[in-house]
Amino acid sequence: MAGVSDAWDSLDRELAAWREAGRVATFWWRDDDAAEVTPSLARLVSLSAENDVPVTIAAIPATLSDAALALIMTSTNATLVQHGWTHANHAAAGAPKNEYPEGRNAWVARDELRRGMARLAAAGDRFLPVLTPPWNRMAESLIELLPGLGYLALSRNKPRRAGSFREVNVHVDPIDWRDARHFLGTEAALGAVIGHLRDRRLGRVDAGEPTGLLTHHLVQDNATWEFVALLQKRTMTAGGRWISLAEAVKVAG
Repeated sequence: MAGVSDAWDSLDRELAAWREAGRVATFWWRDDDAAEVTPSLARLVSLSAENDVPVTIAAIPATLSDAALALIMTSTNATLVQHGWTHANHAAAGAPKNEYPEGRNAWVARDELRRGMARLAAAGDRFLPVLTPPWNRMAESLIELLPGLGYLALSRNKPRRAGSFREVNVHVDPIDWRDARHFLGTEAALGAVIGHLRDRRLGRVDAGEPTGLLTHHLVQDNATWEFVALLQKRTMTAGGRWISLAEAVKVAG
């Protein structure tokens, strides 16, 4: 279809603009909600290896199985980070879902986060102490606890906010959560990619924050998987570079 072809051409032009400016467009990949071994988790690990792209896997510590951890550890491209504690909603009725909302007891939150970090430490140097709060939300008062607990960074969504604690966020979610979790569509998904790249290039947002792709292996359909694979290949062919979260954190620092 012409619209889809035009969207990919627009991405190529934006990446060309980066090259003409003598700059490298950087990307990073985060996948949420790992807990059990599933065909989709295996597909995630396989796609990372096939495209040779680093993937950051946000695991739910309270429910992460030994088998899932072992599968993740088979991939030299995978980095494990902490996705809350149980992925439970503690927000007030009617409020957006949030495991760590304003008003949550700080002592309880501190204990949960410590337990989660201890669970994921079994991954050794493959675990990076970065917190990815479920639903990309966390009370600012609880974020203040993170440096003292040993976290290096926070990962939410949208261009990172100015602040004293480093943040490496995601900006592109190719799933349409309002439509039975189907693929958002090539034009819409690429629009988000191009928009963040352009804003970085023009200095409208922090140019040092790599453009982050968010996936959810448990729910995405084949069209989403195919888009992710093609996006990675197309950007690399055009001179873009997919970096690990460890490298992104250093850039953020």
